Amino acid sequence: MLLSLVRILLFLGILLLLALGGTYLMDGNSLLIGNITAVVAGVEYTFTPIQAVLFLMVLVVVIWVFLKLLSLLVAVLRFINGDETAFSRYFVRNRERKGYQALSEGLLALASGEGQIAMQKATKAEKFLNKPELTNVLAAQAAEMTGDRTKAETVYKALVQEPSTRFVGVRGLMKQKLADGQTDLALKLAEKAFAIKPKHEETQDVLLQLQAQTGDWEGARKTLGAKLKHGTLPRDVHKRRDAVLALSQAQGVFDQDNDIAAREAAIEANRLSPDLVPAAVMAAREYVKEAKPKYAVRVLKKAWSVQPHPDLAAAFSEIEPNEDPAARIKRFAQLTKVNSDHRETKMLLAELHLANEDFPQARRALGDLYETDPDARVLTLMAAIERGEGGDDAAVRGWLTKALVAKRGPQWVCDKCNTVHADWAPVCSNCSAFDTLTWREPPQAETAQSGLEMLPLLVGGPDASENELTVDSDSIEEAEIIDENSQTDGQEKPAS
Repeated sequence: MLLSLVRILLFLGILLLLALGGTYLMDGNSLLIGNITAVVAGVEYTFTPIQAVLFLMVLVVVIWVFLKLLSLLVAVLRFINGDETAFSRYFVRNRERKGYQALSEGLLALASGEGQIAMQKATKAEKFLNKPELTNVLAAQAAEMTGDRTKAETVYKALVQEPSTRFVGVRGLMKQKLADGQTDLALKLAEKAFAIKPKHEETQDVLLQLQAQTGDWEGARKTLGAKLKHGTLPRDVHKRRDAVLALSQAQGVFDQDNDIAAREAAIEANRLSPDLVPAAVMAAREYVKEAKPKYAVRVLKKAWSVQPHPDLAAAFSEIEPNEDPAARIKRFAQLTKVNSDHRETKMLLAELHLANEDFPQARRALGDLYETDPDARVLTLMAAIERGEGGDDAAVRGWLTKALVAKRGPQWVCDKCNTVHADWAPVCSNCSAFDTLTWREPPQAETAQSGLEMLPLLVGGPDASENELTVDSDSIEEAEIIDENSQTDGQEKPAS
């Protein structure tokens, strides 16, 4: 309200001043301002004050009109010269429309698998748009689809030069080097792509895999931490894989004969993932070297409670290597009471009693595994029990023959390609996948029958008499050779 009042008063004051000024100028008898005399080209002109003001107003209008006419003339000259006008904008927009239409048609052709058409549309779009940051991406994808890798590489290198498309170019070159098997160059490009876009999940995965393949465990752990930070990896999976990397890093320290660092790295790997069998074994052995057997027992018991494994039992036996079989059975009760119904626990007890020459107890410990879940190891234990109890050669050969054709039992198998490994490794030797080895039974390969399936019938089962035998031990050895020769598909032989 007050502001409006001030504005009204100011407006009235200006009107009053203008009225007073006009009255003053029209008063020709004013003593302060007389007539104004101007001489132009020798001619003298006399103006009263009011005439002078009117003349100035007319002069201002004339100057304004002159400037407008001058700007019109400049606009006409710019139009003639080809600068942007309504007409030129029409033609530019028409070219843009054609360019974007060609770009969209190229993308559709690319999605349809028509590489040649996509390349043609990319060239047409570049002609109309003159925007290489858009058209080069389409051209690179089309070149790869048509198999023109040289053209694709050239386009990717051009994309690297522009800040807005640098990541696309680096990623394209990285994938090309990966396809060519140039791991070192691909690793450098992956590091560069990761520096540009650390949140890109595919780049994180490629960088992590390459770092694991080249043994850069420290760098791989940093990349794994970045995956956790940016939310592309669950926390429990990160903990497990970080333990795998710490274990691999510990193995590398062992190769350098650095005992203190190796022990610390092994213990850290077990702390990160107590159920990781190789980490538990390594940590337990390091505790034994430090004369801390109680810590070693604790580590192995915890791992055994999650995943009973022969390597854990072997490491447990190394805690007291010189004990007699009876004392070993008593000490191993710390393990066998944990997961007592597990098949590995039953086989471990059977082996301990066999070493103590208590064959009936070994049979009781093994239970009905030879019927419910027989594999080569279970059947071999039954052959040893049969021999220890004084069974005849026919029965022993029957168990061994069954073991020859039975499944091999759990092994380190890659979850991605099903390749069997004799020992655990962080990276699969066949497909180079990271952290894919699990302790399980490999899938049964569908191979041509070699005749081994008939051996139990030819040699006789565990209850067969000597009169039913048709093959001797030499035939079994020959069958073993046949079985080895029947291994195909280039995978590592399972450890029996």
